[in-house]
Amino acid sequence: MIHSVSHSSLTQSRECSSLLSKMGSVSLKIGDGTARFRRATVCSSGVNILMIFSVITTNLFALYAFSSSTKDLHNHHLLHKNFSLISEQVTLILREIDLSQKKLAQMEKELLGYQSIDLSRTNTSNELKLFLHRHRLPLGKDSKTGITEMVSSVGHSCDKSSDLLYQYMNYKVSEPCPNDLSVAQKLVLKGCEPLPRRRCFSKTISKVGLLRPFPTSLWEPPVNNTVNWSGSGCKSFECLKGKKLSRDCVDCFDLVNGYENQRFVKSRSKNDFLVDDVLTLGGGGIRIGLDVGGGSGSFGAVMAERNVTVVTTTLNVGAPFSEFIAARGLFPLFLSLDHRFPFYDNVF
Repeated sequence: MIHSVSHSSLTQSRECSSLLSKMGSVSLKIGDGTARFRRATVCSSGVNILMIFSVITTNLFALYAFSSSTKDLHNHHLLHKNFSLISEQVTLILREIDLSQKKLAQMEKELLGYQSIDLSRTNTSNELKLFLHRHRLPLGKDSKTGITEMVSSVGHSCDKSSDLLYQYMNYKVSEPCPNDLSVAQKLVLKGCEPLPRRRCFSKTISKVGLLRPFPTSLWEPPVNNTVNWSGSGCKSFECLKGKKLSRDCVDCFDLVNGYENQRFVKSRSKNDFLVDDVLTLGGGGIRIGLDVGGGSGSFGAVMAERNVTVVTTTLNVGAPFSEFIAARGLFPLFLSLDHRFPFYDNVF
């Protein structure tokens, strides 16, 4: 069978093909004698535009992600570097703190003196070794201070006078102490303070019936056999009269005929401060005082007459100052200038 196509149909098909060719793509399929066309619509154009937009957007996001990741890597590197520097600084600080603590502990031990003294010498007495040995507390750890052992107190300068220290600690336990007050005095003057404690009995002098009643005792000298004259050139108070023992102690043991009973009461110059003037400035609020290097204790005696208690610090250099002050009914304190005052703050 022969199929025929009319002239008018062919003409119409050509016109459509020409029109579609101008609009987009054309597909002409001849199989069953029928021409089929796939037309480009407005929807397909929108899809193309959407695809182009998606590609551009994807590229932009990729570019942003790449640049952002580079910055993050850079920032992470800087952060890691800074963290490493901070960690190193903290390590150095902790190391310095540890070294400082060790140095402070060593300084504390040196100030205490119990580790700076050489105990390996052959002439070291057993009593000194025993004294400087650490002793554990019998009941264990102390709940208030946290310490578990007791360290004996000894001056940090004692190691500079080791020969005198070994001599001072060479004694027999539970027997009378040797007559070595001059050795103790030399140790104190050389900064060996406090002195190590000793387990011997000091020489005692009976004062029963020999001391004058208070307040008569303030201005009457004690009898000679009430004090220990060891280490002193003079063996009586009469020997000490007229002697200059220090700048402030010129004939200070003469309580009757010398100037001692007028000190702090009558002025020698316009720059002197008298006791009554000072007490008036205090407005009646002075109860206790401290006299550093008070000689024979006359300042304490004048203040005692005015109901003020004065503690007099002194050293027995060349004379029995401490016993003389105590015989007058006053408060002596055997204390050098290197020692911390044994009083709480604001008591004066």
